[in-house]
Amino acid sequence: MQGRMADREDQRAFRLMGNDPAACFMTDAEGRLILRNTAAEKRFGADVRSLHDALSERVVDPAGRLMRLQRGAEATGAATEDIIGHASILRLTAHYAGRGRWFWRADDLALPDEADIARADRPDRGPLAGGSTDLEEVPLAIMTFGPDGVMRIANHAARELMWNGETRAAMFHDLFEGLGRPVSEWLADVVAGRHPGGAEVLRVRSNDEERFLQVTLRRYVDAGRPAALAILNDATRLKTLEAQFVQSQKMQAIGQLAGGIAHDFNNLLTAISGHCDLLLLRHGREDVEFADLEQIRQNANRAASLVGQLLAFSRKQTLNPEVLDLEDVLSDLTHLLNRLLVERVEMTLGHLGREESKPLGRIRADKRQIEQVLMNLVVNARDAMPDGGTVRIETEPVTLTEDLKRDRATVPAGDYSVIRVIDRGVGIPELQLRQIFEPFFTTKRLGEGTGLGLSMAYGIVKQSGGFIFVDSAVGEGTTFSLYFPVFEGADHPLPVAEPKRVASKQGEGVVLLVEDEASVRAFASRALSLRGYTVLEAANAEEALAKLADKSLHVDLFVTDVVMPGMDGPAWVRRAHVDRPNVKVIFMSGYAEDGLAEDQARVPNSVFLPKPFSLNELTNTVQGLLG
Repeated sequence: MQGRMADREDQRAFRLMGNDPAACFMTDAEGRLILRNTAAEKRFGADVRSLHDALSERVVDPAGRLMRLQRGAEATGAATEDIIGHASILRLTAHYAGRGRWFWRADDLALPDEADIARADRPDRGPLAGGSTDLEEVPLAIMTFGPDGVMRIANHAARELMWNGETRAAMFHDLFEGLGRPVSEWLADVVAGRHPGGAEVLRVRSNDEERFLQVTLRRYVDAGRPAALAILNDATRLKTLEAQFVQSQKMQAIGQLAGGIAHDFNNLLTAISGHCDLLLLRHGREDVEFADLEQIRQNANRAASLVGQLLAFSRKQTLNPEVLDLEDVLSDLTHLLNRLLVERVEMTLGHLGREESKPLGRIRADKRQIEQVLMNLVVNARDAMPDGGTVRIETEPVTLTEDLKRDRATVPAGDYSVIRVIDRGVGIPELQLRQIFEPFFTTKRLGEGTGLGLSMAYGIVKQSGGFIFVDSAVGEGTTFSLYFPVFEGADHPLPVAEPKRVASKQGEGVVLLVEDEASVRAFASRALSLRGYTVLEAANAEEALAKLADKSLHVDLFVTDVVMPGMDGPAWVRRAHVDRPNVKVIFMSGYAEDGLAEDQARVPNSVFLPKPFSLNELTNTVQGLLG
């Protein structure tokens, strides 16, 4: 009886809203429709059974919104929220009627016109629109866009991510870029249903630092009109790591390519300079052809120097490491470095450890290559000070108590001898610092640098077990810091043939020459034959072992390339030494292949001859071994 009376009271109360031009509903606690007026039927249809169904095509997350409004109305008597749609603003108001009943009113409000939006960007007015109230406090950055790319909603998290909390009007293509095609086309395809949406990493278009966002785009229907919902996540660190990985892959590929090219070039240069030396034997200085031949030889040497830079970058050059005292090295090098400077630039040298009576530890490296690195850095410092200044070179003993991590490198804890080359020149912009050690990248003007100097320095330092870092500020100068681990062990230098000025001496003995490059083999064979040696030739290791199968064949020396098709040089020599243990060996190579030092150490009576080599270098090395 009381229930029927309550229902009649609800109906009488609701009749007051029957002719209301706004859509009005009465629902129970679950949102099921109990009553609705004529405007509600016209607006949302006569078939809907719940307020959730009525709003589902117009509102993102209608269940959450309705729950919040119900709780607000139950607590205070009424609650209101505005939903910004494509063509209007839907204002939804809930009134608590008691007994588990709620009255709802849905008003359509006009959107601001273009003039209002334009005024919203004026500094003397507050922003026009912020986030939709149902998404405002969601802890995810969410935006919605119309098919034309106009941003409709940006919740609080999105505004914090994009504009540090400010509210702005924006277009999708004004916010993002980086798909390889216009981002507006991606948005239009998603809204039209031609693309299922998904996640893409896009670059934020701004004048600030480079930032990337992962934008997940999904289609949804807003008041019967399709739109796009975008969820944003900061992907800057992910993109940075990806770029670093791609860069390391690229550098590794370039290094492998440079090493391979340099190795092949060294073979060609060996043949060119070698045959040029053979021609020079038949032409004296008085011959008209002598000057031309000398030019060929000098340019071949210049080409060999450039190839050496490529090998240094690829870290496949041949190093002759020895224990070095850096103070002695710098003392010997100072005179040469001063000759590299112009009148307006001077150089100072300081050893910081002396002030604290801390000796600079010895390092193990190739002295010639370390000198080359320092010369390159000093020349760069000189060029960075066109108006003059001072280049300072300083050394310092440094002990790291924990790992030093910087510039994607980790320097292990321990004792280091540090060299710094400091200038107060023009400095290097931050964006260029990321590329400073890349091959063929230069900050100098066109025609003033090869772009290989710093990449070569990087390769030499890394191949020597050290680290190189750069600090720079535009207008303040640049500091290059080289960290070399202190060497504590005994010095065991790799045996290298010492050049001797006795090339005219005739030799005797049998030499087995193994070289897969025909032009190099032809030159070496003729050069050794001219010096009186009997030369047996083989194009590969297998052919050499076949010749040695003849036990009656006497051989005094093996001269072999290291890297060859099939069996390599150290492998076949070790096999040949089983039956001929006393035969001496000369290993030739365009670069030091990984593990060559260990392989050579296991081969007794062996020396290394780097390519390209001249006629005299080859014959002197052979004479040095055979006496």
